[in-house]
Amino acid sequence: MNKSHSLIEKCHRVYKHTVENPHPVIHSILIGTAVVLFWRGMWGVLDLYLFPENEALSFITSIMLGILILLIHDGLRKIDELS
Repeated sequence: MNKSHSLIEKCHRVYKHTVENPHPVIHSILIGTAVVLFWRGMWGVLDLYLFPENEALSFITSIMLGILILLIHDGLRKIDELS
C-alpha cells in the first residue's frame, strides 16, 4: 500500500511540475497525440456508422461535412470580426 501511495505521489509531483512549468516540446507531443487519437476514433466510428455499405458515399459525405463545418466556422469568425 505504501509503495503504491508513494508512486501516486511521485506521478502527481511530476504531473504538477510539468503543468506548472510547461515545456513546449512536451505539450506539443501531448496535444499532437491527443489529436491523432481523437481523429483515429472518429474515423473508426464514421467507418462503422456513416453509410457502411457504400464506402464512396461515406467518403464523399465526410468530405462535404468537413467543408461545411469549415465554411460555417469561417463565416462565424467573419461575423465576429464585424462586431
